[in-house]
Amino acid sequence: MARILSLGSALQDIYLIDHDDFVSTKEGEVEKLGQIVVGSKVDIDKISFEVGGGGTNSAVTFARHGHETIFLGNIGNDPAGQAIEDLLDDEGIDTSYITHLTKQKTGVSVVLLDTKSGERTILTYRGASAKFNNLSEDDLDTINPDYMYVSSLRGDMDTLLRFFEKAHDMGCKIMFNPGKLEIKEKKKLLGLLDLVDILLVNKSEAAEIVPGKILEELIAHLGAYCKTVIITTGSMGAIATDGKETYRFGIYEDVPVKDTTGAGDSFGSGFLAHLAAGNSFKDSLIFGSANSTSVVTKLGAKAGILYGDEDLHPMPIQKI
Repeated sequence: MARILSLGSALQDIYLIDHDDFVSTKEGEVEKLGQIVVGSKVDIDKISFEVGGGGTNSAVTFARHGHETIFLGNIGNDPAGQAIEDLLDDEGIDTSYITHLTKQKTGVSVVLLDTKSGERTILTYRGASAKFNNLSEDDLDTINPDYMYVSSLRGDMDTLLRFFEKAHDMGCKIMFNPGKLEIKEKKKLLGLLDLVDILLVNKSEAAEIVPGKILEELIAHLGAYCKTVIITTGSMGAIATDGKETYRFGIYEDVPVKDTTGAGDSFGSGFLAHLAAGNSFKDSLIFGSANSTSVVTKLGAKAGILYGDEDLHPMPIQKI
């Protein structure tokens, strides 16, 4: 198994769950949170406290797959931060590189979940995960990872560059799942991609980075910057290339969706967890899809994460 560093955010997710008050209403092409009257008190059905954030979500996938996993990120000195650290400890993840910020609260997301559709609206206070410039790339010397999985650092391109250059010089392979703030920095992002081994984006993100409208155009253009590229399209599946093989595939299984939180994290980290365990590019794509499918059937971003020893059934995937 591999030694994998997960670099990214750590949040406490507070779920407010209801069967009717969060049903969306459509105004033109925009769906809005629907049945709440301003100034009213709303009774909800259930509340649940979970741990979220792209960095911790991916770390749990790697650890459950059997990899030696390290999480690097920021939390506050508060009960929410302690809950995050406790969960990571329980999953066997190395938390010794977490920075505890004394002047910031741990980030919190309030998830308004509609049980009828599985759709959610998220209100986020980033807190300790708002900035990452305090983190030091010199930690890579002692961590010495085989792979570094990086989710959004809130557009902190300087910190990304420091970590990417250091990891690249060490021979550590980098998988990057940028967020909207990184994609806004298009010129700097394209410069970073020379250091990235695996890029994961969705279709709309890909179209902001390079020219093209159809998946084949987008992946060809992104492939000029990064050897391995995966472009997801939600329920329509994804396209992926490693420079040698290109696959178009649908969803792993049509399942009742309970909560879509963490679906992207579970696909990307599931793919890398399987690949780092020595599996083929194609099989790793299938496992990433299965991991994402499992996650959306459970509440929260971690309950459905697979362990890597499950028997997977065939899925629609075609080499192109």
